[in-house]
Amino acid sequence: MSSRRITIIQGHPDIEESHLGHALASTYADGAAQAGHQLRYVIVAQLECPLLQRKEDWEHGPAPEAIVAAQQAIAWADHLLIVFPLWLGTMPASFQAFLEQLLRPGFAFDPQANGRCNLLGGRSAHLVVTMGRPVPVRWRLFGADGVRGLVRNVLRYFGVSPVRTSYLDTGEKAGPRGVRRCLERMRRAGAKAA
Repeated sequence: MSSRRITIIQGHPDIEESHLGHALASTYADGAAQAGHQLRYVIVAQLECPLLQRKEDWEHGPAPEAIVAAQQAIAWADHLLIVFPLWLGTMPASFQAFLEQLLRPGFAFDPQANGRCNLLGGRSAHLVVTMGRPVPVRWRLFGADGVRGLVRNVLRYFGVSPVRTSYLDTGEKAGPRGVRRCLERMRRAGAKAA
């Protein structure tokens, strides 16, 4: 397999690296680096990312420097690893705010091209979604509408395809053995740039 350019987007709102999401991204990066893939990182919790409150700001306002750097890292990549926890059935608010700042006219779509929304085409993505309940229970009770919306209404809409999604149980019932399995799964995915 040839070397790929991978940008890892860590969407956990807590910068503390004690969360499993950070370990998953780090283990993926280790596997990818050992396989010879090139890596860049976007750690959302470290970014200055104010909320957008007006359409005019989104369309015409300048993007914060940290967002421009994130756009450059994503434009460079041909594969994205996106890691975030499932909160209230969807992504955390800080990750949503990041996406709103990131996906501006001219970066994700061309406002002059009558709806041409595939400026991020040519990239694949792997979403890793952590949750504090066993995955089958979560699916049975709540589904994953927030994640499906991100895949369908954001990533695929702007041209990212294929998009693979992994749901991982990070709750206490997963235990050390379950955590080790999750980490090994991420190491293998990193090596394959999948």
